[in-house]
Amino acid sequence: MKRVLYRAVYGSRYDRVPWGQRLYVRPGERHVRQAQWRLRLRRAPVMTLADYRERTKLGELEEFVTCHLCGDSRQQPLFTPTGPKGRWSYQVVRCPSCGFLYRNPNIRPERLGDLYANNYSAFLTGKYAADRQRRYRLTMDAFHPVFADGAGRRLLDFGCGAGLFLELAEQRGFDAVGVDLSPDSVAEANRRLTRARAYHGTPEDVPEIAVGGFDVITLWSVLAHLPRPLDDFRCFRSLLAPGGVLMILTVNAASLQLKAFGAGWNGFTKNHLMFYSAETMPVLLRRTGFAGVAFAPFYGDTVEAGTTKLAEPLRRRLRRAVEASDGGNMLRALAFADEEAVDRWGGGLKVRRLPKHEG
Repeated sequence: MKRVLYRAVYGSRYDRVPWGQRLYVRPGERHVRQAQWRLRLRRAPVMTLADYRERTKLGELEEFVTCHLCGDSRQQPLFTPTGPKGRWSYQVVRCPSCGFLYRNPNIRPERLGDLYANNYSAFLTGKYAADRQRRYRLTMDAFHPVFADGAGRRLLDFGCGAGLFLELAEQRGFDAVGVDLSPDSVAEANRRLTRARAYHGTPEDVPEIAVGGFDVITLWSVLAHLPRPLDDFRCFRSLLAPGGVLMILTVNAASLQLKAFGAGWNGFTKNHLMFYSAETMPVLLRRTGFAGVAFAPFYGDTVEAGTTKLAEPLRRRLRRAVEASDGGNMLRALAFADEEAVDRWGGGLKVRRLPKHEG
């Protein structure tokens, strides 16, 4: 029925536009999706954690949690993402107080490494590597000049995987190190790297990292994997030098694609635990001592790289729609450790200053 309706409204002129881009270029589409989302939220029940626990199965690696951002224990179940052939499945809930989306039950922190123990590096190489490095370069350009010249500057890539970004960082002159929970990914990274070095474990496990003093910390598609984000971000803040910045790339929980595709959204992957937006991420940053944050719209890799097949009028329309609505399917943020960082790196960016968190 929906297909017939769209055909009646739009005809065939958008048939060659990929689904993820149609949401931004078909007239009126984003307004329909926003209305669809509001309707979903009105219809979804809000329940106590006790009631939610009674109706929800708990897995071996899991625990029930409350909202990490505001502490509300109430649950608003929204989605049940499921992997190919039912190999994995989990529940995504929304906090009715602050709107944060997260997996519940969630993974117990001490079992997080279990998700990355079996040849995870195989996922991080091949065609994935070329696509990721292109995305890294585009994001570095979006936050120019932070990444333009790394000479004399220390960089930590948290969740460095197979070293794809560390390779670029060392090429730009950074004194770069990385850390990851996947032992085979770390081994692959160190085979790839020349001067940079990857370590297995957490920052506290590595004296060279634990001493801090980093000018830049990067989280490339890592934030959604963290089961205790407040603890991790307090750690990141302590590791940054005065004037330091934290760069974050993660899936966008305000994405029109999520609102359109629901449980089938590509941000709901097997190992993702938390889902942030431009409204909820500043809460995390404020509570962990950061002074400000700036966001860069994500138009899509092919659009930003100039390789899209979209005609120029549709490309312009897509950019306008992204800027007017959700910021894109990925969330790109630069967090500033202090006012010195804002003064040094905030030029040309729309910086949202964050009040100090009390308590």
